[in-house]
Amino acid sequence: MNSQDTIVTRKRDWKKIVVYAILIFWALVSIFPVYWMLTFSLKTNSEIFGENVVGLPREWVWSNYTKALHTGNMPRYFLNSLIVAILTIIITLIASVMATYAMTRLHWKGRKRMNSFFMLGLTIPIHASIVPLYTTLAKLKLLDTLWALIIPYSAFSLAMGILVCTGFMGDIPYDLDEAAFLDGCGVWGTFFRVIAPLMTPAVSTVGIYTFLQCWNELMFANIFVNSDKWRTLPVGVQSLSGQYTTDWGPIGAALSIATIPTLIVYIFLSKRIQESFIAGAVKG
Repeated sequence: MNSQDTIVTRKRDWKKIVVYAILIFWALVSIFPVYWMLTFSLKTNSEIFGENVVGLPREWVWSNYTKALHTGNMPRYFLNSLIVAILTIIITLIASVMATYAMTRLHWKGRKRMNSFFMLGLTIPIHASIVPLYTTLAKLKLLDTLWALIIPYSAFSLAMGILVCTGFMGDIPYDLDEAAFLDGCGVWGTFFRVIAPLMTPAVSTVGIYTFLQCWNELMFANIFVNSDKWRTLPVGVQSLSGQYTTDWGPIGAALSIATIPTLIVYIFLSKRIQESFIAGAVKG
């Protein structure tokens, strides 16, 4: 190996070192909030506010989790959030895939305008509709129920769901539809037997985004639901703060409990999200 090759090799090594250093630094920055939240949930107020802000707890206060679970009624809030998330995901997925199929695979007058109408939902901030939604839900007598959250969450997730599904469904060859029709499948048969199984990456992506949106939402949950038995986790965590003094350890424990489903979704489905993005970027 001559000197020129050695210089080129060293430059490549330095580039790798710089890239890996940046990636490691970014990974630490991304992981730090999770680390801080977990340690924060096991400390007393004196450690949280000055004595030991970043370090590991000097005394591991596991009773914070007991207070969050029993005093804060976290199991009930967790169950409510889970019910809302599951039903919202089911409604959003069914409506998104079916609407996309109708607007991209079936030929009828006005389908492009209808698609544009749905895409307007992406331009409307979710919290800009609080007053009309509150009025509508009050007339329908749905306030202070879980449906007061499920219906708005599903409606506002629909535009993004259709947008994602449209990109994937557009890549499915029309020859498959024609072959299914020749084999005797109708519209519903083609949808359930041919199109729907090929939409798995899109369905996973829409499901994850919908879950994250409704699991962490606070404004609607705080306004449309008043009874303690129907509160979701974000409102439940907020209710742990006292009027005059606040024990922040149980709040950190409640936040850790609320974060567990999100971490589970990311750990088990992050590969599916990456595959869906790759599949959506490749045409043909």
